Amino acid sequence: MKYTYSFVVPIHNEAGNIVPLDTEIKKLIATEGYEAEVIYINDGSTDTSLQELRSLQAVTVIDLNRNYGQATALDAGFKASTGDIVVSLDGDGQNDPADVPKLLHKMQECGVDVVTGWRKVRKDKGRIKVLTRIGRMLRRAMIQDTVHDTGCTLRAYTRTAAKSLDIQGEMHRYILALLYWKGFTIDEVVVSDRARVHGKSKYGMSKAIRGFIDLMYIWFLHKYSQRPLHIFGYVSVTIFTIGALLLAYAGYQKILFDLSINRSGHFLLGSFSLLTSVVLFSFGIVIDLLMKIHLNTSAQENRYYIRTTTRG
Repeated sequence: MKYTYSFVVPIHNEAGNIVPLDTEIKKLIATEGYEAEVIYINDGSTDTSLQELRSLQAVTVIDLNRNYGQATALDAGFKASTGDIVVSLDGDGQNDPADVPKLLHKMQECGVDVVTGWRKVRKDKGRIKVLTRIGRMLRRAMIQDTVHDTGCTLRAYTRTAAKSLDIQGEMHRYILALLYWKGFTIDEVVVSDRARVHGKSKYGMSKAIRGFIDLMYIWFLHKYSQRPLHIFGYVSVTIFTIGALLLAYAGYQKILFDLSINRSGHFLLGSFSLLTSVVLFSFGIVIDLLMKIHLNTSAQENRYYIRTTTRG
């Protein structure tokens, strides 16, 4: 069967890396005889990246009106893609296009929906490696993500898998978990990790913190998006039980020892616990209603805006 391919590349301040990467992608397409389109997404670059992108031939350039983040840029590229197989690469040139055939071979060999690259030997600095390891441990603990390298952008998706995504923020790190929860099959292959030639890495402490916040968000979505009242219900019932026991003990002290309830710490703490449980339960009802409204209306919202789309 003859497949068509879409190469999706998010770009943010990658001047100097764009032309060499495009040359490599075009060489791969010509060598392998792919019927392919190349889509670049300019994610609010402030250097000369947009000018370089517009100088390229036979590509589609999507220019977002500001910097939204890599996940949003990928989302825009996935939605614009038309190929049977969607291949994503980082715009910094550290992903080697020559590894793409390995991903496609694994996809056909194993019949999976997604194949992701595993940068077994990393070229990153020590600080980034430490943050990556911490993030990996948290992902495995919270969302049972067993993929070795969820930060590798070099991936091949079936059209159905790519089109099923709706991502933003720092959620590109959790694409595989989201796809796994949707029932898509995933495999991985070892790929090379090249050193960055121009520019500097965008990954640092601030992105790591935002990534952790997004991790909490998708954990909540996975566990309780269809039933958010449950998590608040569990907590409120527990606190209510504790409060009731404290009040019962305060009553016991009053009856047997004639201790003043007004001065009893058990009575005050128990009353506070009961009030807190009621507030939490009410909060859970409100969150449940808001989630239902969000799920019914989010498809109609514009999370990002495209300034121009240029097809060369």
